[in-house]
Amino acid sequence: MSQLFQTVPQQDPLQFWANHGIAYERVADFLDFDKNALSKIGGVSPKSVRFDGKMPKQLADRLKQIAIICTKVAVFFDGNPEKTSLWFTLPNPMLGYVAPRDMIRLGRYERLLRFILEAEERTSPPPAVSVDKSRKKKKG
Repeated sequence: MSQLFQTVPQQDPLQFWANHGIAYERVADFLDFDKNALSKIGGVSPKSVRFDGKMPKQLADRLKQIAIICTKVAVFFDGNPEKTSLWFTLPNPMLGYVAPRDMIRLGRYERLLRFILEAEERTSPPPAVSVDKSRKKKKG
């Protein structure tokens, strides 16, 4: 896949984008984030955490980024939400024994996304190489 489009998932196995828009509350519920965690993630007051049209833009932007991270992991696990959720809650030795969910809560979601994109790149099959067999060597 071209790196240009690598940051946007091609599938929606967790159905975060159902009904032509992102389901912010579904993203928060998936990772079991309460209002306090969401306020820290979005850099907003806990009183301003909401999931309607008056949701703070900073929080909406963060939850979109988090939804992309969760979706990319879910695609790796063939859309299995239980395995995906488990991956986010267990300490990961490749991430310094920090659970990915905690990385997000601590504001390190960009590092987590880079880690996921690099892992995706390493696990994807190499691109097919076509060989032009129409050329013949001249004997000489």
